[in-house]
Amino acid sequence: MRAHLLNSLTTVRNIGILAHVDAGKTTVTERMLYLTGATYKRGEVHDGTTVTDFDSQERDRGITIFAAAVSCDWDGHRINLIDTPGHVDFSDEVERSLRVLDGAIAVFDGVAGVEPQSESVWRRADRHGVPRVAFVNKLDRAGADLDAAVESIRRRLHPAPLVVQLPIGREDGFTGVVDLLTLRALVWNDGVCRTGPVPADLRQEALRRRRLLEEAVAELHPAALEEFCAAPADAGMPDSWPADPASPDPASPDAGSAAPGPAISEATLAAALRDLTGSGAGLVVLCGAAYRDRGIEPLLDAVVRYLPSPLDVPPVRGQDGGERAADPDAPLAALVFKVSSTATGRLTYVRLYAGTVRKGDTVLDAGTGRTERISRILRVQADRHAETEQAVAGDIVALVGPKAARTGTTLCAPGSPLLLEPPGATEPVVSVAVEARRSTDADRLAAALARLAEEDPSLAVRTDAETGQTVLSGMGELHLEVAAEKLRRDHRLEVSVGRPQVSYRETVGRGVSGLLYRHVKQDGGAGQFAHVVIDVEPLAEGFAFASAVTGGRVPREYVRAVEAGCRDALADGPLGGHPVTGLRVTLTDGATHVKDSSEMAFRTAGRLALREALRSCAMVLLEPVVEVTVTVPDDMAGGVLGDLPARRGRISGSTARGGTVVITAVVPLAEMFGYATRLRGRTQGRGTFTTRPAGYAPA
Repeated sequence: MRAHLLNSLTTVRNIGILAHVDAGKTTVTERMLYLTGATYKRGEVHDGTTVTDFDSQERDRGITIFAAAVSCDWDGHRINLIDTPGHVDFSDEVERSLRVLDGAIAVFDGVAGVEPQSESVWRRADRHGVPRVAFVNKLDRAGADLDAAVESIRRRLHPAPLVVQLPIGREDGFTGVVDLLTLRALVWNDGVCRTGPVPADLRQEALRRRRLLEEAVAELHPAALEEFCAAPADAGMPDSWPADPASPDPASPDAGSAAPGPAISEATLAAALRDLTGSGAGLVVLCGAAYRDRGIEPLLDAVVRYLPSPLDVPPVRGQDGGERAADPDAPLAALVFKVSSTATGRLTYVRLYAGTVRKGDTVLDAGTGRTERISRILRVQADRHAETEQAVAGDIVALVGPKAARTGTTLCAPGSPLLLEPPGATEPVVSVAVEARRSTDADRLAAALARLAEEDPSLAVRTDAETGQTVLSGMGELHLEVAAEKLRRDHRLEVSVGRPQVSYRETVGRGVSGLLYRHVKQDGGAGQFAHVVIDVEPLAEGFAFASAVTGGRVPREYVRAVEAGCRDALADGPLGGHPVTGLRVTLTDGATHVKDSSEMAFRTAGRLALREALRSCAMVLLEPVVEVTVTVPDDMAGGVLGDLPARRGRISGSTARGGTVVITAVVPLAEMFGYATRLRGRTQGRGTFTTRPAGYAPA
């Protein structure tokens, strides 16, 4: 039984679709579902009929907002697929998905190549070590160029692109591809793929590109290099190609001396490509036009052929150093990566890394020590679910029953605890004030906001201590718009939303040294005494604390208390009560009292000393900035180039590309509110822009 389960894991692929907004991720997903028989008709983004973009806001806006999980079967393999958002405001959805994936398809626009958010999600996938294959989409569009897109991948993402296909036709005439491994042509007509010989006018080019592919693989893979070096010098470059389609394929060993086989066999080349994909040393690149159903079958073959199964990835490691392999018989280890509330109840989405979970089982929340009971297990198909009796290592399923589990929670066997590292969370940068229009809805609003923050950890809810307002913080203007609309649509609440406010920071421009602070308090009984001397100096980022006290004048436990007090003081700076960052505090001297000194006294002294020191420092206000990429027609670039500096932006580049100009700039986030409307007005609706966080800069 165990051998059967392990063998079945080799046929599982847990993958995600990653790309810049509007590169065609959802269309690729819909075509994959249709071709594998998971759906009976093609879903279209513009018609609002897609499976994965099932939320009403996604269909209204025409973009993916929430990561959606679906499953399909192809060539005896089960593919669990997560379609992720492409907009920068929802990048935390991508982060949570990448944490539980074994592989990914990176989709690129055949005209634009690598775009800003493509680069952002690529770096996130690098951090998680997720193997990828690339799909250059939209080759049927005017201006599409596979070679230019591949060059942008090489230049901006720095992998070794290994192109395994040659397009047949250009732009509107794109009809198929030549598979460089089999040296056969795949041509699509009315959505049907037909395989045949390579067109005569592409044969020499196909051989040349096959040779380039072999050379690139041989440079990176020892087994391929050995076979490449052992091949005849003229291998893969015949003087003539058989003109008769019925003649032997030149890749066949029976093709004769007139057409010797390639230098590396198809089997060796495929095995090398799989190894290079798994290690990240190479990137297999395919191409197509998903909207016209061209290129999806080879993409599915590449997922099965090159991306890893759960058995191929290293065992998952716990924060305590323990690890679990993908074994159904091992103790349970599962990570919660998404929580959502539906009409039928609360769903907890998990990736099982080890063990088996069955309906009715009791599992342990490794973080809190609480136990939870699993009442139902659901196979997920976007917004549809099918109940199952059990799930095993390698599965991605939804659980009904856990009530306290949050995103990042580890569920494990009660007798064998293991705490997995949760997905990283990005700090919110934009805030709005939210209030119910009817005072009777105040309690309902608080409950609804708590549920939103539970489902999306990149949202934060707090009450402003000075104004008493409820403040909702998120990753961008669109992110907060979507959250407010969910309050109106899903929770039936009438709410008022204030103008977005950005999250400022304060930092030290010039420090102080030798600041002495004495904390003495005596009001009957044991008093409080703490005497500290601190230096404060600027730091590139973050906060650092050090002690230079000698002779034991401040005991070690009191030094830790001073550090804790300094960290307390970072919550609000002297300029405007904003969090403080970018400083180093050094404790240089101090004194204690034999009776009245305590950790609490030194913590209070540390907090008040740093507050006083910050008032003496030259402080600098920092504001969040974003990198903006604006694409406009070349005859309208002047207005945009003049408008961005007026928004305190710094132009960093301007590139002409096929009748358009791509302008990049770094602009304060506070100046970007309402920019979409301004840009549409300046460019008659023809301009587009994207943003991504670029840190903080002096205001």
